[in-house]
Amino acid sequence: MRLWSLHPKYLDTRGLVALWREGLLAQAVLRGETRGYRHHPQLVRFRMSAAPLDAVAAYLGVVHGEATRRGYAFDPAKLRPPGAGIAIPVTTGQLAYEWQHLLAKLAVRDPAAYDRLRYLGAPDCHPLFRACEGGVEAWERPNSD
Repeated sequence: MRLWSLHPKYLDTRGLVALWREGLLAQAVLRGETRGYRHHPQLVRFRMSAAPLDAVAAYLGVVHGEATRRGYAFDPAKLRPPGAGIAIPVTTGQLAYEWQHLLAKLAVRDPAAYDRLRYLGAPDCHPLFRACEGGVEAWERPNSD
């Protein structure tokens, strides 16, 4: 499971579809609707928020918005309304780690996207997150996806 801290606008089609699917899985886990993935480290930051279900709903809302912008038909009925004013901190080190991880994936899967993005300085984070100084997050498992 990879719930990117990066804005979903950087993902290729395959990445965006996977993010939608994995975000829905995260939502099911946080609702207690599945037995698997309950202890997945990517869920730590959602669980630490004051309202985990609102946070994952806000996360998925942005993913859905990006998919809609691209003309994809992700089912909005799978979403619950997000709460207002939710923000989760993410470290600059985590963002840099994910950026390099994404670029490595794109170099193989979508060389044209890789060429467009590889010289971008500092990518935007997903709007749910607020960047703060720091290294790679403690919950990150290198090469976990």
